[in-house]
Amino acid sequence: MNVVVVGDAGLDVVARHQHAIVPGGDSRAKIRLAGGGAGANTALWLATLDTATTLLARVGDDAGGRLIRAELESAGVRCAFVVDPEAPTCCVVVLVDHEGQRSMLPDRGANARFCAEDVAATSLEGATHLHLSGYVLLDPSSRPGGLAALAAAREAGLTTSVDPQAAALLTDPQAFLDDVRGVDLLLPNTDELIALTGSADPAAAAELLDVVGAVAVTAGLDGASWVDADGVVSVPADEAECVDSTGAGDAFNAGVLSAWLRGESTKDVLAAGVRLGARAVSRVGAQP
Repeated sequence: MNVVVVGDAGLDVVARHQHAIVPGGDSRAKIRLAGGGAGANTALWLATLDTATTLLARVGDDAGGRLIRAELESAGVRCAFVVDPEAPTCCVVVLVDHEGQRSMLPDRGANARFCAEDVAATSLEGATHLHLSGYVLLDPSSRPGGLAALAAAREAGLTTSVDPQAAALLTDPQAFLDDVRGVDLLLPNTDELIALTGSADPAAAAELLDVVGAVAVTAGLDGASWVDADGVVSVPADEAECVDSTGAGDAFNAGVLSAWLRGESTKDVLAAGVRLGARAVSRVGAQP
């Protein structure tokens, strides 16, 4: 089993504030610099599960890009990076409140310039599955690169998965569904499911089965559900103190993909996802 992840890699500036942010004033916070980017997050969580993983991304020719590569490679992730000579490495300011809920101020940087030419055939060598972060498809500038990655995966006979990633960016749901038509597994959270179907009920994902093979919906404290032609299977969430919700969905994806590609039962696949999601929210930062 060898997974290629296509998505953003960058740096997160995580600011945890206990009180409301004061406009025009000072708001004390605990701040740390950490690796981030949805693609890098999922790749690293996959690596913790002993899943051979390659990350296909675009970074800047700067200290941030070199730091990200070094940390990923030290964790066992193969980096198929394109180095952009002009755009900076992605950086996201993450504001985390006292309940662990996060708001993000992203600058995709070089990731926004990911293009079809960045999808080299060599990056898919030996792979069995390709996972694509929806951020790539939902930004018009990088969408051609995301479509090229999916097309290359299908041509190579790989199974595929996509995380829609951001409900607020799903302004044209039908266009997104057209882009992911034929994907084996879609991985939305509840907000993204609402954007795509108009309903928060996991059973509504059945409407998407004429587009994708199966849907795994994560619902935070309400657990997760798997929807396919056989019906709906649900599991509860694992108990965890929510310190920082950043990257919980990326960790869920890694747990689900690793178990699913090993051929485990549907309940075990979902349990692997919620278990990793619970680990993610119990610590600061999006990566293991």
